[in-house]
Amino acid sequence: MLNDTQWSCALPDFLVDAQAMLNKLQECLSHLELICNDQDAADCLLRTLESLSQRACGLSLVEVTAFCQQLQQLLRVAKPRNRLEGNTLKALNACLTLLAWQLELIDPRTGQLSMDEDEQTALVRALAITIDPDQQHLPSPAGRFENQADRRAP
Repeated sequence: MLNDTQWSCALPDFLVDAQAMLNKLQECLSHLELICNDQDAADCLLRTLESLSQRACGLSLVEVTAFCQQLQQLLRVAKPRNRLEGNTLKALNACLTLLAWQLELIDPRTGQLSMDEDEQTALVRALAITIDPDQQHLPSPAGRFENQADRRAP
């Protein structure tokens, strides 16, 4: 756990690095819009989200960490299915825009992100549906993926 002095130094550094990572994510997304399913761009998205997630986790920014992890999980499903094109990229762009807003709204004193999770949940589900139209790999509220059959009553 960081003390107040460490926190006051660590958060601004994180936000600068996070902005650079968001720029990198946008570059990868733009590349995928030009050359759909490009494996290097897809790998770059995954690596950058992983870095952002790890940095956020190190500062106990739970909401940002979880959102990045959800996006990583979805991209890991999309990549081998060659679903990184069209509507998937539009949905991913909406998720990255929300992620940028989340970073802007982090309370600099507490690190808390006070916002309604409904928009994030809707965007993640929209992305999941573009990746898997049969909805076999939708994220659960905890960010884990489950098969819809697993949710049915016995």
